[in-house]
Amino acid sequence: MTSGPANLNSDLIPLIEKQVRLLGSSNVDCVIIGGVAATLHGSEIPTSDLDVCYSRDPQNLERLAKALQSVDARLRNAPRDLPFILDAETLRRGLNFTFWTNVGSLDLLGEVKGVGYYEDVLSGSLIFELFGFPFAVVELGRLIAAKRAAGRPKDLLMVVELEAILERQLQAKADEHKKEIKPDE
Repeated sequence: MTSGPANLNSDLIPLIEKQVRLLGSSNVDCVIIGGVAATLHGSEIPTSDLDVCYSRDPQNLERLAKALQSVDARLRNAPRDLPFILDAETLRRGLNFTFWTNVGSLDLLGEVKGVGYYEDVLSGSLIFELFGFPFAVVELGRLIAAKRAAGRPKDLLMVVELEAILERQLQAKADEHKKEIKPDE
């Protein structure tokens, strides 16, 4: 298990701590993706919200709906008076949601373009301890695929940095492997 808060930019901690604690204390099954995942992998590019890919299991949808209700979640970029019932059934019928909440913005993805659904995103993920809760964080290669598939200029800029981080990680592993197989002199 890798320690999370120590790896987070100090400016990011107050932006995501309450959302992370909400999901953790509500036992929501999710994988951290997006800019926060990039930061945990070593990115220096700032982010301002929390993006997660969530399990669409019925019990998880119940826990997620209850958590969102507890922080007065409402759809972001939608008229405030738009009728919206926030419950497990609505989450089941939808897929990707962006919310404003009393604890900050939260983007919930049932599917991540370029990677797939929760089980696909979860595969190979790393576990980080964030604010006392274990969270799955998307594997770096899958994060790169998601950013590339999103195709927005800010995502494509991040791809360059993430690929450099991945290359450094692969080089470090190769160097370590060389040390292991080198005979003693």
